[in-house]
Amino acid sequence: MSSSTPPSTDSNSPPNSTEAEPGFGWTRYAEKINGRFAMVGFILLLGLEFFTGQDLFTWLGLR
Repeated sequence: MSSSTPPSTDSNSPPNSTEAEPGFGWTRYAEKINGRFAMVGFILLLGLEFFTGQDLFTWLGLR
């Protein structure tokens, strides 16, 4: 006995993992690099405040 209806696919299944990642946009590598630069910038900002005794807004002339 053969069925005339095709087997149903689960609409909640995860996307196909064999698809290539886009070369531009929200990629895992880009997010790692952005996070690392953000961490370095934050540490430099803390160092600036520690060694000068002034915050960023004072350095920018906003206070």
